[in-house]
Amino acid sequence: MDKLVLRDDIPVPVPGPRDVLIKISAAGVNNTDINTRIGWYSKSNGDSEDAGWAGNPIQLPRIQGADVCGKVVAVGEQVDTSLLNERVLVEPCILEAGGKVLDQPWYFGSECDGGFAEYTVVAARHAHKINSKLSDIELASFPCSYSTAENLLTRAEVGAKDVVLVTGASGGVGSAVVQLAKARRAQVIGVTSPSKADRIMDLGADRTLARDASLVQELGNGTVDVVIDLVAGKQWPDLLNVLRPFGRYAVSGAIAGPFVELDVRTLYLKDLSLFGCTVLDEVVFPNLIKRIEAGEISPVVAKTFSLTQIPEAQQLFETKQHVGKFVIDISDDG
Repeated sequence: MDKLVLRDDIPVPVPGPRDVLIKISAAGVNNTDINTRIGWYSKSNGDSEDAGWAGNPIQLPRIQGADVCGKVVAVGEQVDTSLLNERVLVEPCILEAGGKVLDQPWYFGSECDGGFAEYTVVAARHAHKINSKLSDIELASFPCSYSTAENLLTRAEVGAKDVVLVTGASGGVGSAVVQLAKARRAQVIGVTSPSKADRIMDLGADRTLARDASLVQELGNGTVDVVIDLVAGKQWPDLLNVLRPFGRYAVSGAIAGPFVELDVRTLYLKDLSLFGCTVLDEVVFPNLIKRIEAGEISPVVAKTFSLTQIPEAQQLFETKQHVGKFVIDISDDG
């Protein structure tokens, strides 16, 4: 936590020809902020050479914050001026920066400065206009978690006839998966702690299971069409065991541990498909915006903090006692 420093000497960034300048009103807190800060993404024991989200060195100092809601206050010379003064959400998977299409995608707040600040610059293509009655704080709970969830469901081709099992159902991404899978009319089973089960049911889950429950005993072998995994860890083999033949497994997290035991026979004898999901498919963020504007999903804000309280927010976040998202209020009166 001593690496988190509040500074007031950073100049307002200047947008390039294809960029917009956003005055930030709210920014969500995510696992990726903490993972980047502690070097969790490194596969060489925290070595700074591969500690970034994309496996590259992190350039310090770095302003974190992947979730951003704010207002466009300036645009580059090649950007449509109709974006001026519009409320926007930032697509956190960055494919363009500095006027160039990137060879490898970046993540907002990891490879480039993010949203824990008063202003930020991003390519105009990543600033999505949003028309909603929700508050800026509520909207800031969506971009990272919900786009990750929508990407997982898109890659796994979840539809109305599917039974979906989601691990870590009480977290930001997990609670988003519950809502978004229900929006697709799937049946949803959420794995969570008993103390949070009622809240997950309120979000639309058809059933919940305790984290320490035996999935095979509770569900039976071959009973689930899709597993959305945010946890991994020791329970991982049973996530494949409960999948039906031709089932789909999609993953974008490993909070219980990144190393798992795979019986390859389970994989090929059941004709399973495994999807690692990080880079957003092109349709994901626009589809998310449509779902928000249509009121198909609801924000789940557990607690708000001021910009000066980021260390406190991250410490409390790591206790995993909340359901939904923590949001940093960066409005003038925040």
